[in-house]
Amino acid sequence: MKSFSLKADFDLNLMTHAQSPSEVAARVLAELPGTLRTVRPDIMLVQGDTTTTCAAALAAFMERVPVGHVEAGLRTGDLQQPFPEEMNRRVTTIVSSLHFPPTAAARDALLGEGVDACRIVMTGNTVIDALLQSVRADYIFQEPRLAALPLKGKVVLVTTHRRESIGEPMRHVCEAILRLTRVHRDLTVVVPVHRNPAVREIVNGLLGDQPGIVLIDPLPYLDFVHLMARSDIILTDSGGVQEEAPSLKRPVLVIREVTERPEGVSAGVAKLLGTDPEVIFQAVNLLLTDEVAYRKMIGTANPYGDGHASRYIADAIEEWHGQRRAAAS
Repeated sequence: MKSFSLKADFDLNLMTHAQSPSEVAARVLAELPGTLRTVRPDIMLVQGDTTTTCAAALAAFMERVPVGHVEAGLRTGDLQQPFPEEMNRRVTTIVSSLHFPPTAAARDALLGEGVDACRIVMTGNTVIDALLQSVRADYIFQEPRLAALPLKGKVVLVTTHRRESIGEPMRHVCEAILRLTRVHRDLTVVVPVHRNPAVREIVNGLLGDQPGIVLIDPLPYLDFVHLMARSDIILTDSGGVQEEAPSLKRPVLVIREVTERPEGVSAGVAKLLGTDPEVIFQAVNLLLTDEVAYRKMIGTANPYGDGHASRYIADAIEEWHGQRRAAAS
C-alpha cells in the first residue's frame, strides 16, 4: 500500500509468524465481522485466491454484505494444486454476488459452474493496471544488490514459494539453477527468498554463497516489478507473475505441474515446465541461446488485460448498485 500512498482505515492486525491457513481463516472470521457491522458497506470486494480472500468473503456473507470477487473464475480442477488456493476460489465464488473474471476462459469456468451471466463482468486483471502505472525507465533500486546488477550478461528472476513446491520440487528447481550458472558464466540469477522457513531452508541451503546467484529478502512492490523489467527471463510458480510479465515483454517459465492461468500458455507468452531439473535447464538454456525462440515468447499482447480493469469493475459496481436502488424504491 505504501507504493501507492494508500493508508488503511482499519487494520485487523491478522499476521503472526508462521501461522497456518486455518489460523489465518480463524483470525479473519473473528476480527472482520465487527468492522463490517461498523461500516455496513454496500459491497465488499475481495481479490484473488488467498485464505484471507476466502475467509473475508465468508465473513461478509454471514453479515449479509454482498461480495464482489476480483480475479474470479480461475481454475485448475485439482483441489490439491494449488493448495489451498483452488478451494479458496471455489468457495469465494459460491458466496459472491458479482464476479470479475480476468479472461474469457475464467468467465466460461464460472458459467460452467452455474453462475448467472448477468452477475459476471470480464475485466482483465487489476495487477496489470498497477504494473503499467508503476513501471518507469528512470527507476533506481532501493536494494543495493539490485542496483549493482551487471549491465552485461543475462539476468534470470526466480520466485518459488508455493506449498506444493516445498520439498523435492523446490530442490529440483535449485539444481537446475546451479547447472545454469555453471554453464553460463555471465548469467546472474536473482531469487527473492520467501520468508517461509521451509522455503528458506531449501533455497539458502542449496543456493547460498554460490557464484552468479543473488539471494535477497522479499521485495517491496516497486522494486519487484522493476526487477521483472530488468530481467531477461522469469522462472516462477507465482500466479500473479504469470500475468504481469507478458506486459513487460518477458518470457515466463512456470515451475508448476498445473496452472489456473492457461491463457498465457495458449498465447505463447508462458510455458508450463513442471519441476524436472532437466526440463527446466533445457527451457532456460534455449531462451538464453536462441534469439528466435526468445522473440517468439515476447511478441504477443498480454492476454490478462489492457490496464483498465479497475475502471471496468467500478462501472459494473455502479450499475449494479443503481439497479438495486431502483428495485428497492
